[in-house]
Amino acid sequence: MTSLPSLAKEDSTDEGPSNSQPGGGNGGGNGLQAGLKNRHLSMIAIGGVIGAGLFVGSASGIKAAGPAILVSYALVGAMVVLVMRMLGEMAAARPTSGSFSAYADQALGRWAGFSIGWLYWFFWVVVLAVEATAGAVILEGWIPAIPQWGWALIVMVVLTATNLVSVGSYGEFEFWFAGIKVVAIGAFVLIGLLAVFGVLPGSDNPGDGFAHLTDAGGFMPNGAGAILTGVLMVVFSFMGSEIVTLAAGESEDPQRAVTKATNSVIWRIGVFYLGSIFVVVTLLPWNDKSIEKDGSYVAALNSIGIPHAGQVMNVIVLTAVLSCLNSGLYTASRMAFSLGQRGDAPKAFARTDSNGVPRAAILGSVVFGFAAVWFNYQWPDTVFDFLLNSSGAVALFVWLVICFTQLKMRGIILREQPEKLVVKMWLFPYLTWVTIGMISFVIVYMLYDDAGRKQMVLSLLVAALVLGFSLVREKVRPRSDEELTEA
Repeated sequence: MTSLPSLAKEDSTDEGPSNSQPGGGNGGGNGLQAGLKNRHLSMIAIGGVIGAGLFVGSASGIKAAGPAILVSYALVGAMVVLVMRMLGEMAAARPTSGSFSAYADQALGRWAGFSIGWLYWFFWVVVLAVEATAGAVILEGWIPAIPQWGWALIVMVVLTATNLVSVGSYGEFEFWFAGIKVVAIGAFVLIGLLAVFGVLPGSDNPGDGFAHLTDAGGFMPNGAGAILTGVLMVVFSFMGSEIVTLAAGESEDPQRAVTKATNSVIWRIGVFYLGSIFVVVTLLPWNDKSIEKDGSYVAALNSIGIPHAGQVMNVIVLTAVLSCLNSGLYTASRMAFSLGQRGDAPKAFARTDSNGVPRAAILGSVVFGFAAVWFNYQWPDTVFDFLLNSSGAVALFVWLVICFTQLKMRGIILREQPEKLVVKMWLFPYLTWVTIGMISFVIVYMLYDDAGRKQMVLSLLVAALVLGFSLVREKVRPRSDEELTEA
């Protein structure tokens, strides 16, 4: 697939001419269009690393590892930075809605692009159900007259409609959702640090500096092994960093957007993840019961004396949930669109309307999302539990495929488009292999960990089934010349 040219200056009100991606023009459309402005991409890149898991899941990690959870976040953060650097190298050279799936197709073979593309789609449509349910719980608490399933339905319908209008409407919604998350986390870190050092006016927290990092059993109260347990608990909250590389294919200046996002990933993870968790474990002892009872962020805000901290955090978590749901539907539909272009999904998925929206891909994704929501209410401990666990380790598979793809794509880019290599992986290929080793270690460790074994085994089972199907399908139905051109 070819990259989209630069269309307009940043924040231009004109969305530019209809630049199509090959094969996307069936059905009267002009393919995916450059409807995302640079400010949309910038905020998607910044907000993409802030998921609801950061707000609601960090308390479990703190309980497991104590203050050493900071090391767990730092290790996973470093791994994500390296993976994003590799993906940024490829995406800056060849922006496409298929991102790593399309690159795996080119570098490793059709089996790789097919398998990782469908696994990634599966991950996000399950996430739709998780996030819709999480949002419904909060909304039902505010307006109990509408049942939880009704709120889940309303949230899904509204965001589906947003995605169906145009890519620009998705970008605008995500700009504001992500903006609220960024401002909230930034304010939390700033106010928290002032309280930590005892200089916040009116704070109820005495401000003990760094004392809480060691005053309750030391920095590693549960031993060094708890750091690895922490890694397993936080690794999946980082999923979403790669969304900007899928969205770049519909932006005004893909290369600039990807380069900027890749170069800023270090400070984004440092501030939003490490910064906010550092504030929590320095404001309160790690074993303070309020962290587990109220949640880490609410407990920290309560310790300062912020009024109505629980409701404030509910608003922020709801925003994060809606943002994740909005991006999840966008991401799943664009992956389905790319698979359709390459002949690995129904051809209808590759068709776009006059606004450049892949309606069939969006509706196909949301139908499965609706089904998953229904499973969550009907059979939460059986069918939905299987869906949740069988898609849980997909993040690790995606990152591993990105690493192996980059090893081969570097040579392809240098041979065909050397001028496009504007973002380079550091210390290639050594750091790529180090990252492969890190991800492989986490995968193997999950198989030995009681809490992670079920998730990894089921995820490997589903991955094996998809891979087997792709290999059989490739033999039974080789690609046509048109599909080879698209790929």
